[in-house]
Parts: sequence; structure tokens; C-alpha cells
Amino acid sequence: MSHANTGEPAALNMALLTVSDSRGAGQDTSGQYLEDSLVAAGHRLTTRRLLPDDVYLIRALIARWIAEPDIHCVIITGGTGFHERDSTPEAVRPLLDKVIEGFGEEFRRLSVADIGSSTIQSRAFGGLANHTVIFCLPGSTGACRTGWEEILRPQLDSTHGPCNFAALVQRKPERPVARLDQCIGSKATR
Repeated sequence: MSHANTGEPAALNMALLTVSDSRGAGQDTSGQYLEDSLVAAGHRLTTRRLLPDDVYLIRALIARWIAEPDIHCVIITGGTGFHERDSTPEAVRPLLDKVIEGFGEEFRRLSVADIGSSTIQSRAFGGLANHTVIFCLPGSTGACRTGWEEILRPQLDSTHGPCNFAALVQRKPERPVARLDQCIGSKATR
């Protein structure tokens, strides 16, 4: 548990991924809502992507973001349901060092007010990897609003007490991505 900082709010560097087989950038209202909200809260959006629901594409991108020393938080929207193509949990969970059990539990508890028992079909979850906090939300804008307003905004606020994730992710070790490129390469070679 990381305890609240009593100083000025800390701006975190955040990466945002929308997982969708049916939306393009112009229809990504959930991603846009999250971008607008995190910037309004004083955080920095370092990168935003939209990918199809493909386990290996998602896993490769998230692994890269986890290795980036300048990314503190990753928020993913989409791919958390039970449709045969929904694969965000399967893509991301193997990358986690620790699961934040309470995130999915609290998200589903809060969602009952809006969607009733259908909340059991949400596989929203959170976790930590390499001092990067990762949250996976459903793809609907309403679900993103619930997740952001009720859980993420306060938990990513360094002044929120009695505890928050901001202090933890700011202790991320400095491992230059250039080293990653040196070890595994940034492009395929023969």
C-alpha cells in the first residue's frame, strides 16, 4: 500500500490503449473520454493507440510500455467481455507481477447500479508490472466513466489518502528502452 503524499499532486505519465475490432479513431469515444479525463486531472498522456482484439499484438505493445521507464500507468479499454474475440485479460495477465484484486471487485460492485447483474460479465481487472500500474476496463464509455471517476482518478492522485498508487509507480527503475532495443531489437532482422 502506498501512502498519500501531502504535497502537490504528481503528474503521472500515462499510456492509453483501445482494443476494438469495430471502432476506428473517430469512433473511439471511450478512449477520448479517458484521454480528456486524465489530462484534466493533471496527468500526461505519453502515447495512445488503437489495436484490434489480438492477444499477441496487445501483449507485445503492453510489454513494451511496461519496459518504458517513462510510463507509470497503462489504461486499456475494450476486450474484457465474453465474446469469442475478447482477449484483453488473456493478453495482459501473463505480464503482471501482481494482480490488484480489489480493482475488478470494486468496478463490478459500482457497475451494479448501472447494469444490474450483467456486471458479472465484466472481466475488468488491474495489476502491477515493473512498477507500472495497469488497468483494463470494458469498452463502453459508461464503464470507462465509472472506472475513472470512482476508482482510477482517486487512486492515481498522489494526494489521495489513506493510500494511492502514485507513489509506487514513481519509483520505477530507470532501464533505458535503448537497452531493450539493443537486446531484442526494434525491427525484425534476418
